[in-house]
Amino acid sequence: MTTNPRQLSIHDFTYQLPPERIAPEPLARRDQSRLLVYRGGTITDRVFSQLPAELPADALLVFNDTKVVRARLFAQKPTGGTVELFCLEPVAPHRAVELAMQQTGACVWKCLVGNGKRWKTGPATVAFTARGQAATLTAERLEAQEGYSLVQFSWQPAELPFAEVLREAGHLPLPPYLNRTDTAADAVRYQTVYAAHEGAVAAPTAGLHFSEEVLSELASKGISTGRVTLHVGAGTFQPVKADQMAGHAMHAEPISVSAELLRQLLNHASRPVLAVGTTSLRTLESLYWLGARLVQHPTDAALHVSQWQPYEEVPEVATKAALEALLAHLTATGEDVLHATTQLLIAPGYRFRLVQGLITNFHQPESTLLLLVAALVGPRWREIYDHALAHDYRFLSYGDSSLLLP
Repeated sequence: MTTNPRQLSIHDFTYQLPPERIAPEPLARRDQSRLLVYRGGTITDRVFSQLPAELPADALLVFNDTKVVRARLFAQKPTGGTVELFCLEPVAPHRAVELAMQQTGACVWKCLVGNGKRWKTGPATVAFTARGQAATLTAERLEAQEGYSLVQFSWQPAELPFAEVLREAGHLPLPPYLNRTDTAADAVRYQTVYAAHEGAVAAPTAGLHFSEEVLSELASKGISTGRVTLHVGAGTFQPVKADQMAGHAMHAEPISVSAELLRQLLNHASRPVLAVGTTSLRTLESLYWLGARLVQHPTDAALHVSQWQPYEEVPEVATKAALEALLAHLTATGEDVLHATTQLLIAPGYRFRLVQGLITNFHQPESTLLLLVAALVGPRWREIYDHALAHDYRFLSYGDSSLLLP
């Protein structure tokens, strides 16, 4: 029986994280980070380059291939002051991230605005260079809403796609706790080596440890791999401010999953599926709820998983049937990629349908990511974190890694 985590207190999922344990920079080599392996209740210390030897030989490893966009912009007001804009999500003319990135000429985005009180009206501009010529991005604030503003962007040359505008005019949105501006090194190291689809405003950090050498070794060992896309939103940095989880709203994030991956999951049914990162895990588990809804309501085309759906609807739908329903939906619509959104909150009380293990970094106290880890490994999450703290592991985005096989 699934229990509802609405009444969980986030304060029960905390620990003391000394500031000096937060990794401020990446290591010289991706795969030389440390790897804590938790297998069936036992903890061992490894190096990430040893990961292939630690994985079950018949595992399917699923990666999130989203690519971080340079979503921070520093624009100059006519009076000379600087306004910081953090692009959160597109509003018009497209809400789908992939389409918004290809938009030319002008668009509207939800943005966080720094120094916003001093920017009432009028344009703010960013001068940059694109394709060897001078270019200008203009931002105008349309309206301020709770927590964010709607900002209209326009640019010259107008034929540039917005993705290229951000690449040339913007900065990488490093996590706020790093408290520094991005560098040339971050441009490489705050992306995974397999990043493919632009749209995230935060890196899927579990994947930052993978090098081409580790990927090659996985292939040589015959370990299967697959890919999903979840564009990580700024909500990943949003602290839980409510005392109980009932008062916390998860951000909706877009996910894309190919028919090929759905077939891989069906063919892998009796073998372990391991998620590389919490975003991959949430995407995979969301597939079950999307498919179960289609089994029960075949005409329901709203492909969305709400925050509390797994705790309010506990359908007796087999995982295989849910995945087959998604494939049938793609066949019926003539599509090869499933596009949906998810607000899925995974917390203690959740029953996993697809995923048996997780590769992930060490997360902030009182965060939804820590709730997810606790849902997977149970109360022994605290033992894992105590071990990491006692053995000098590095924490958060540029920190060390763990392989959790409960």
